[in-house]
This record gives sequence, C-alpha cells and structure tokens, in this order.
Amino acid sequence: MDVRRAVQGPREIDASGLPMEHAQAVILDVLRALTERAEPLAAVLLMPAPPEGRTPPASGDAPSAADRIRTLKLIRPGLTAFCRGLAFVAPADIPAERAATIHSGENLWGCPTTATQDVAAARAWAEARIRACGLSPE
Repeated sequence: MDVRRAVQGPREIDASGLPMEHAQAVILDVLRALTERAEPLAAVLLMPAPPEGRTPPASGDAPSAADRIRTLKLIRPGLTAFCRGLAFVAPADIPAERAATIHSGENLWGCPTTATQDVAAARAWAEARIRACGLSPE
C-alpha cells in the first residue's frame, strides 16, 4: 500500500477497513513518513474493528509482530521528538491487548495518546495538541 494514500488529510490515518496486522503496519509506515518530515505533528488513527468470532491467523504477506515492534522502535525517537499526540479511534469491544497498547501512551509510543470511539473528539484532541505547542492545525 502506498503510504501517502493511507493518509486521509493531514494527520489522519484510516486503517479501519484493514485486517489488524496490515492496519498496524500501515499506521507505523505512515507515522514513520510523518516523523521523517521532522515537523511537529498529531495524528488521528482510525482503527479496525476486531474480527467476529475467532481471530484468523495472519496472512503470509502481513508483517510479523516482531517486524512491527522493530519498526516502532525505529520510529519512536521521531515520535518523541515531533509527535504531540496520537488519538486512537477504536470500537469499545477491542481485545484487551490492543486496548493496553493504545493506552500505553508515552511508555510505548513516545508521545501522549488518547482513545475514543468518537472521530470528532479525536480530531479535536489532535488539533488541541498541535495548538498547545504554538502551531495552528492545517
């Protein structure tokens, strides 16, 4: 997937229609591209709903969990330096391990995080984070 196409406007990453492993990889790729710009940012991350029933095994073309962890470790310094916040938009019924990752904030992501089911609230939070550092949202 073309990283530029995954960004739906400034600082919004829509991975809601993707399988979870692909969604996570797309989000990390877009965040990497955003941090490489070396500019302050905040992002709204539209997360997929959990699959119904049993979680299917990851497809062969999906990045492994180890690959995703390596990518996060590589981009974390950029997130710490430039990211003013990540607003996750996720359904209430996400699995516990996904909820823990979303709510881990600076411990994992290197920047503040919030989670909501409301896209408008996530956008408002991201815009407020940008304003708090003296910038105007795009």
